[in-house]
Amino acid sequence: MIRKVIVYKEYFADFYKAQDEKVREKIGYVLDLVRFERQVSKKFFKYLENTDGIYEVRVITTFKSIRILCFFDDGDLIVLANCFVKKTQKTSKKEIKLAEKLKKEYLKDKNN
Repeated sequence: MIRKVIVYKEYFADFYKAQDEKVREKIGYVLDLVRFERQVSKKFFKYLENTDGIYEVRVITTFKSIRILCFFDDGDLIVLANCFVKKTQKTSKKEIKLAEKLKKEYLKDKNN
C-alpha cells in the first residue's frame, strides 16, 4: 500500500527549508515510513485524541523533537498542514488549532 503525501499551504515547506540537511533527511525517512509502511508505529505516526481528525508525524533527532501535523483525505492521501519543534510533553493546542483550521480550509478549497 502506498499513501500519497501532499503539502497544503506553506507551513511545512518553510519549516523544512529552514532545517539543516541531517534533519531534512530524517524528516524524509519518517515520511517514507508513513508513505510506504502498511502499519506505521505510533513512535512515528499517531492520531491525536480530541482533535478533528488530526495526526502527528513524529520526527525525533538528537537535538529536537519535530511534529508535522496532518490529516487524511480520501483514505490514502495524507495532507501535511503545519510543523514545529516540540518543546514540552504536550502537543501545543495552538498548533493543533492551526492544523484543524488548515484542514477546514483545505476541504473547503477542494470542494469549490
